[in-house]
Amino acid sequence: MSTSVQTDSPESPSGEILPKGPWSADKVAATATVAQAANEIHFAAWGETRITQPELERLVGAVPRTLAPALAKRYYYFVPLVIVEGDQAVAAPDYTVDLGDRAICHRNVSLGSVEAVFISTRLVEDRFGLAFEFFINVAHNFVDAVGVPESFAALAWSQAQAGVRGETSQDAWETRRRALDPVTNAQGAPMPPDERARKNYEEAAFSDSLAIYMLSISLDFDYHDLREREYPLLAAPALAERLRHIAFLFPANDGYEFQILYRRKG
Repeated sequence: MSTSVQTDSPESPSGEILPKGPWSADKVAATATVAQAANEIHFAAWGETRITQPELERLVGAVPRTLAPALAKRYYYFVPLVIVEGDQAVAAPDYTVDLGDRAICHRNVSLGSVEAVFISTRLVEDRFGLAFEFFINVAHNFVDAVGVPESFAALAWSQAQAGVRGETSQDAWETRRRALDPVTNAQGAPMPPDERARKNYEEAAFSDSLAIYMLSISLDFDYHDLREREYPLLAAPALAERLRHIAFLFPANDGYEFQILYRRKG
């Protein structure tokens, strides 16, 4: 994808003419060439992202087409670095240590009728990190627009009530704990469960699982690569049950395949 830039700007390692200094998000959006993938997801690249066009198309193309109607007003802009200056989001055309220290993973920006998501491509070291950052944004955007499918919410809640080990993120872990904690009034009498916490848990669990599903159909990865210290990962059989359910609701596009492989012991 090309951009219109000043001819006295520096060149990137690939020979592309780069714009000078950080640009405001609305200026980037007005300049970058937006494409629509075969699955109807809108996206654009700007600056020295270090992602080739085929790699970017493969990444965006992994989003199931059945999600697209809920994302019709979402445009995804892949830029080297996203930085917040005051209340304004800006994008840096290339990576520097100073700008990298100030950058964030992503930023949502309202641009008229479009809800833009600017994603930093140079804050992660590999395609795995970038892919997950993109997919978790897509998943949250879908939940914001449509909510959580009732069948998935019922599945996740039944697993939580059964005490399955672990969760898929810190948010899911904490909201699940709050949703399951007994609630009493000042006199110690039992109160109804915290329905708000349960809703937050179901949203977190679904967003995580949807992102992991899209990650699994875009590249091969080891589930334990998602491990963090603050909470135990959801038991593999429970995750597999969630992913199979999501695959049923949102089948993979042509050219992508969903598969779960268990590592053999011994």
